[in-house]
Amino acid sequence: MVSGTAIITNEAGLHLKPAARFCEEALKFDSTITFTFGNMTANAKSVLSVLSACVKKGDEIEIVCNGSDEQEALDSLCRVIREGLGNEE
Repeated sequence: MVSGTAIITNEAGLHLKPAARFCEEALKFDSTITFTFGNMTANAKSVLSVLSACVKKGDEIEIVCNGSDEQEALDSLCRVIREGLGNEE
């Protein structure tokens, strides 16, 4: 199991399009991927779960990956967050 933190930088936070992009990236990996925000734990592979966390711009989440490709998954998710989750600016 590996974990890391990331700060959401895109204007919309983890709302519909960015949440879909986040889940799309998570679904590329076999590992179980969750994230925590406040007292909520969300399944990174479920758009509804990600949306229910109500993560906004500037919020910090902790991503937890567990499985055969856990480090690759963590690195990839942190990268797409840094890149803005497909935010067209």
